[in-house]
Amino acid sequence: MKSTYRMMGIADFITLANGLLGVAAILFIILAVEELQNPYFSDGVKTNYIWGAMTCILLSVAGDIIDGPVARKYSKRKLLGGTLDVMSDCISFCVAPALLMFVMFGRWGEASPAWTISLGIASCWIIVTGMLRLARFHYEEASDKAYFHGLASPANAMVLVTFAALIWLQPATGIGPDVSTECIFCLEPSDSTVEKPYFDFIILPIMFISGGLMIADRKLPKNKTGLPMRISGLQMLCIFVATILSWVNAAEFGIDQDNTTTQFILYSISALLLIYYIVTGPKQSELQEQNETRAE
Repeated sequence: MKSTYRMMGIADFITLANGLLGVAAILFIILAVEELQNPYFSDGVKTNYIWGAMTCILLSVAGDIIDGPVARKYSKRKLLGGTLDVMSDCISFCVAPALLMFVMFGRWGEASPAWTISLGIASCWIIVTGMLRLARFHYEEASDKAYFHGLASPANAMVLVTFAALIWLQPATGIGPDVSTECIFCLEPSDSTVEKPYFDFIILPIMFISGGLMIADRKLPKNKTGLPMRISGLQMLCIFVATILSWVNAAEFGIDQDNTTTQFILYSISALLLIYYIVTGPKQSELQEQNETRAE
């Protein structure tokens, strides 16, 4: 009887690291909760823990991209890979992003019950649809096809991180006229308004759409070669650089509302490329499938 260690290949260690990055993201989110009790423009709400969680999720995306080629080229042991990959992806690309959205946009305990419940449902939707997406991928064993059925779970994570960051970098809404800055999070005044990013309500439809795309039959290309691969690489570069800049800015210098233009532009480019990928996905899938058929 083989020990668990003997059943593992090189790629399995990368997959385990990806799962641990997802756990690290969750730990960052937990650490962020206490700091998010402070007003929006303090170092708390623009906490470096949020950007740290995003960075861990994106690093896990990068690891997920490389573990497949590593497994095919170097790993002779493939007994655990498929199941291990599904479990790792569920943590890093479903649970961690869902919790991140709930903490980032939960309005720090001062939201109305309707908003909190809606955001909770949307977070559960991301987890459930992500689990279904991963289960279907594992069942179909679709790794040899030129396309995915539905939005891949790493792409879902990038969609949520990109649009959440764009919203998060917006200015805060104003303070109620009869409420002092020190009491902005007190529940006593009925006419007070909680400081939050403008347009934070947009995250709800984004979460529901992204989750729905994961369980859709829409064909989306894997972007392994040519122009699609270069576009995908540019998108990942933009989101990585923007997140790292935001984390460094929050951790060492504090957030300056006039000093987020670069990050905002990079996240905007990432968002546009993701939208392009989803909209043109079926057509690009057909083209890649035709090219692979000709190559054979």
